[in-house]
Amino acid sequence: MSAEKRNALGRGLSALLNDSESVNQSQNNNKANNVSSGPEVNSLGSVNEIKLSEIEVNPFQPRTDFDQEALTELADSIKLQGLIQPITVRRLNAHSYQLISGERRLRASKLAGLTHIPVYIRSANDQQMLEMALIENLQRENLNAIEVALSLQRMIEECNLKQDELGERVSKNRSTVTNYLRLLKLPPAIQASIREGEITMGHAKALITIDDPTKQIYIHQHIIQQGLSVRKTEELVRDMQRAPVKKEGKQPEPISFQVQKIQDDLASKFSSRVKLKIGGQGRGTIEIPFLSESDLSRILEIMDW
Repeated sequence: MSAEKRNALGRGLSALLNDSESVNQSQNNNKANNVSSGPEVNSLGSVNEIKLSEIEVNPFQPRTDFDQEALTELADSIKLQGLIQPITVRRLNAHSYQLISGERRLRASKLAGLTHIPVYIRSANDQQMLEMALIENLQRENLNAIEVALSLQRMIEECNLKQDELGERVSKNRSTVTNYLRLLKLPPAIQASIREGEITMGHAKALITIDDPTKQIYIHQHIIQQGLSVRKTEELVRDMQRAPVKKEGKQPEPISFQVQKIQDDLASKFSSRVKLKIGGQGRGTIEIPFLSESDLSRILEIMDW
């Protein structure tokens, strides 16, 4: 693997792959000492040609969606020029391998009708396989912020990493890691909006500073309806946080956990701030504010009106 490619993979992934060099050195020492290790098989650390039928996919691969048009284009390129960049696998036995990285290239090679493919053979345990798959996924150019956050969260939970350790693995500072992970605390409606590209990471970072989910959803709707820039969103958040709390007169009774939960669920469903008022004998009202006629139409459509 060239120096440029190793750098492109990131420090975390290249560091995880380095263990193969020590394994390869040990294998060479065994040969020098006439130590037999069974039948001759493809060597670790070098480029080998192996059958596509002998490679199974990585069970730890977090990526499930592959653009079919892009795969077809890559397959056409492979038909003309061959596979220029080898994939990376680990050996399970003499004639069985498991993919570490390069599933897109593997799929395209199958589409191109190849029977053999160039591979790097590495040594890796299940923990390293998971880390490599997650790190490779993080280095895709078209990831949205929620996909990044979910991959980071998986590395913390499944690889037992602390945030500073995770930062070292993926070449991000701790504050960046923290900001991504905080996105997962936003209401589902806002997370979906980030996934779909309706709002940016900058908008989301401004929304994160608000503790109340209903206020987050209310401002989020303003962003969508009015096309607010990140700067305008930050100004709106600051104005909301600076707004004085009225203390004159009779203060409303604190709402129960059950009522708050219903309000939050409705706010998430309608992507709008919802207020639930319950009076005596179980009677009450539900208030769903809207920002424009089109916003009202959106809410009515959700209600199947």
